[in-house]
Amino acid sequence: MRLVEEVMVNCPMCDAVIDVDEEELDEGDSLICEDCGANLSVSSVSPLELTPETDDEDDDDDEDFDEDDDFDEDDDDLDEEEDEEEDEWK
Repeated sequence: MRLVEEVMVNCPMCDAVIDVDEEELDEGDSLICEDCGANLSVSSVSPLELTPETDDEDDDDDEDFDEDDDFDEDDDDLDEEEDEEEDEWK
């Protein structure tokens, strides 16, 4: 029978306590904080340290999403103008 050595480490984002099996973690592994949902990376296993994952692609996607929202609003305006023009022709 193997004893599981669980350790507690704090989330660097919200300071919540995270229980992990230190024996199964390797440097570079990813975790998610159950309290705040932050993506965390194991930066060190001895001592166990977590750091927030930074993903530049996600930031770019957020910016693109905002631009798409603006574009969609413009599309709605065009649709309304087309509807008005159709009404005028009737």
